[in-house]
Amino acid sequence: MTYVVDFENVSTAGLESSPVAEALAGLRANEARYFRNKYGHVFAVEPASEAADAVEYVHRILREERDLAIGSEPLEATSFEVEGIRWTYVFYRSGLAVNVLYTLESGQKRAVGFKLSDGMDVPAELAERFKFARQRSKLAGTIRGSFFVIKGEY
Repeated sequence: MTYVVDFENVSTAGLESSPVAEALAGLRANEARYFRNKYGHVFAVEPASEAADAVEYVHRILREERDLAIGSEPLEATSFEVEGIRWTYVFYRSGLAVNVLYTLESGQKRAVGFKLSDGMDVPAELAERFKFARQRSKLAGTIRGSFFVIKGEY
C-alpha cells in the first residue's frame, strides 16, 4: 500500500519497527518536503516487500560499485522520475536512508547518498569507508550524510 509522506504532520507509519522510528520518520518527512518544495513532487513510499524492484536496484548499485551490502532490514522504498532524474530511496530499520540520484542523460550527475537518522550510529559496513557531514533539519534534527559517485550504467 502506497503511503504519501506528510511533512507537516510527521508520522511513524510504516517505520514502527525501527528503534529510531521517530527520527527516521523525521528524515523521511525532510525528504518529502525537499521534493515538494524543489520539484512540486508528492513523495510517496511503499513497504519494501511491495517495492522489491527499487530495493534490488539500490542493492545492485551498492554491490557492483562498492562491494557493499547493508546489514539492516529495508522497511520502505520508492522510485520515481522528476525533471530527467530517476530517484530511488530505501529506508532501513536501523534508521539509514539510501538514495540513488541517476540522471537519465548520459554524462550527468549520478550518485548514491547515505543519510543517518538522529541518534543512529554509523553502520559498521559504512564506518570505515565514508566520512559523514552534519546538517540540521527542523523535521529530522541532526542528519549525517555522505555519498559516492556512480561510475557504471544502471
